[in-house]
Amino acid sequence: GILVIDDEQRFGVKQKEKLKKIRPALDILSLSATPIPRTLYLALSSLKNISTIQTPPACRLPIKTIVSPFNKTIIKKAIGGEIARNGQIYYLHNKVETIETAKKFLEKLLPKVKMAVAHGKLSERELIKKMDDFKNKKFDVLIATTIIENGLELPNVNTLIAADAARLGLAQAYQIRGR
Repeated sequence: GILVIDDEQRFGVKQKEKLKKIRPALDILSLSATPIPRTLYLALSSLKNISTIQTPPACRLPIKTIVSPFNKTIIKKAIGGEIARNGQIYYLHNKVETIETAKKFLEKLLPKVKMAVAHGKLSERELIKKMDDFKNKKFDVLIATTIIENGLELPNVNTLIAADAARLGLAQAYQIRGR
């Protein structure tokens, strides 16, 4: 009798309406870290009930965000600092056509750091292997497109560098920031 939608912005209105026709008494609980404008409008106009959880999980540290122009020194310092504390890094480069160029740039900047590339044009098998290898710390930096926003829980990945972040939408940037 209840439908739980974990990421509302990825679930269409048509799909929800179809489910309501099949089961008119269906209760729907929609969860979203980044409410889409339609959800906000429905909540603010009292057409939809909304609850906000503002307490982070136990031991969760606040997200620190630094916005700056492209700077090799900052990138090198951020990656080096994370590796020094035995952590891992997402480097977001959201253009498949030039992602290998980004990898070469980073390898030149940090020659001793192990890196790999992941994007949606890889086969499912390749992508799973890359993510498993990253999870198992076979490399330190994952240079990826926005596929990382789909949320694998990797507690060792505590730094995200978003190259050319201005090309992301506001909701997408906020979603990725929470990774």
